[in-house]
Amino acid sequence: MHNLKPAKGSVKRKKRIARGQGSGHGGTSTRGHKGAKSRSGYKSKRHFEGGQMPLQIRVPKRGFKSPNRVDYVAVNLGRLQELNEKFGMTEVTVEALYEKKIIKKNDKVKVLANGDLTSKVDVKVHAISATAKAQIEAQGGSVTLL
Repeated sequence: MHNLKPAKGSVKRKKRIARGQGSGHGGTSTRGHKGAKSRSGYKSKRHFEGGQMPLQIRVPKRGFKSPNRVDYVAVNLGRLQELNEKFGMTEVTVEALYEKKIIKKNDKVKVLANGDLTSKVDVKVHAISATAKAQIEAQGGSVTLL
């Protein structure tokens, strides 16, 4: 126990700055000569690029995102037909779609008319296209908007 030592080269000595010229780190204290970076209290701004026009100003800003936009998850008539054939779903509700992991908890659902519907389905969703509504009602189903 009395002759234990760390492995050679594994422990470095701390660089002692500003302790006189004899230390090799006196004078400018390893900061170089003059300029903002050598001064005490120096801190650069987050996106500062040395006076060059910063990237976030060089790149143009385009477009607009409305804070009032409502995003719907599209569910096509073909998908409703699949659900009817696979699981025998005659009533399609938001809760039923969530249970089958087709939508997430707070998603709003819109039924679109892509695909063919050949069976009677009752639909309770947030929105529906006019063509999809006509096809569902043509098969004897009903549409209820939430």
